[in-house]
Amino acid sequence: MNLQDLKKRAADSCIIAHEVLKESGIAEIWEKNGCRVSLVGSLRMGLLAKHRDIDLHVYSGNITEENSFAIAARIAKNPEVTELKCINGLHTDEHCIAWHFLYKYEGEIWQIDVIHIEENTEYDGYFERMADRIAAVMTPEQESTILRLKFETPEDKDFHGIEYYEAVIKDHISNMADFERWVAEHRKKPMYYWIP
Repeated sequence: MNLQDLKKRAADSCIIAHEVLKESGIAEIWEKNGCRVSLVGSLRMGLLAKHRDIDLHVYSGNITEENSFAIAARIAKNPEVTELKCINGLHTDEHCIAWHFLYKYEGEIWQIDVIHIEENTEYDGYFERMADRIAAVMTPEQESTILRLKFETPEDKDFHGIEYYEAVIKDHISNMADFERWVAEHRKKPMYYWIP
């Protein structure tokens, strides 16, 4: 599959993702509750492939479990929200609460990940800069490789978007076998957030 075909498939995925986001009203609910909402991840970069996943970072001051849960409760009232999970990281250096909403759209389940981050902390804007930097440095050949690997990934594999980007852009990985080996080695290292 050539770059044009891969980009067309990714563009189609992105169009549907934006429709899901609009219909769900999830971003709007956070905004109505005084949060600044920012699209991050593969959708921001136009690199969404077959994984139905949307990433949002939302920022506000003085986050508490009570106020974040209250917003999530409003989202949970939507009957198309079939499940939600929460990871409380307010006590960590990330100063956030991570929400994972499963949303049914035209018979398919989409995961909408919302990270509620304390504004003016270390990660305020960090992942937006990461996405924009990746998009800026990525060559057409690297874009093609990233999309091809994403579309080739077996359904039972769970790779992170950033792993594709770092493997291809930094370490010039170009096939699935090498990528799987790269991920196995990469995950032995302490966790870090890569920006090219």
